Amino acid sequence: MPSAALSTGSSDRSKLHKLALKGSSKTIVEFFDFACNTILFQRGVYPPEDFTTYESPKFSPGQWRAHGTPHVKKYGLNMMTSCDDQVKAYMKKIMSQLSKWMQKSKISKLVIVVTDKETGEHVERWQFDVNIFNDPTKSPKPRTTTTPNQENTATPAPPTEKSEAEIQQDIQSLFRQITASVTFLPMLSSPCTFNVLVYADADSEVPLEWGDSDAKEVKNGEKVVLRSFSTGNHRVDTAVSYRLAE
Repeated sequence: MPSAALSTGSSDRSKLHKLALKGSSKTIVEFFDFACNTILFQRGVYPPEDFTTYESPKFSPGQWRAHGTPHVKKYGLNMMTSCDDQVKAYMKKIMSQLSKWMQKSKISKLVIVVTDKETGEHVERWQFDVNIFNDPTKSPKPRTTTTPNQENTATPAPPTEKSEAEIQQDIQSLFRQITASVTFLPMLSSPCTFNVLVYADADSEVPLEWGDSDAKEVKNGEKVVLRSFSTGNHRVDTAVSYRLAE
């Protein structure tokens, strides 16, 4: 029957979309996890000895011996991850909840704020804007860019289809840029701490231990727009704001 065939096709497309969205969400959450660790390492928020080279969870100790080393490259790079138990537990809690929200298209941005421990002043703010595409339940979010003389609002175009290799290459390029940011970002001269802010939709289910927060903006800071990358369902735009050296 025509109506039944139409219904089945629609259901199949819906299933395919959900699978694609789940895979795209996993890619974004994994990127966020490595981005947080990379920023903490590169900016010296924690000492170098608190980090270790990424080890693939796919290898058992026996396989590590067979391969010679458990350390593998991610995005074609040697990625550093924290080995501090408190940081690892904090990041695991955030990424677990982030994954749930991402699969329901509830996230609009993730922010990493570096704060001076002594003064409480926010010295760096890394912002990752998440644009969601091909989701009938979400309308495209406009992106606003501001200059000293004008304010422009534009709706980002859906990303073109990319292979997994192309996506990984784009993420690699962004991580190279994050690493290279030490050439223009002021040195963090005082001990610092960090917070992760997640911007979720108002109707999102929020765990009890999570609380509301202000934006933790960098006062009178400079802003640099970095690279973007996209999957078939998401695009991530990156920028860093920082306090000018005195």
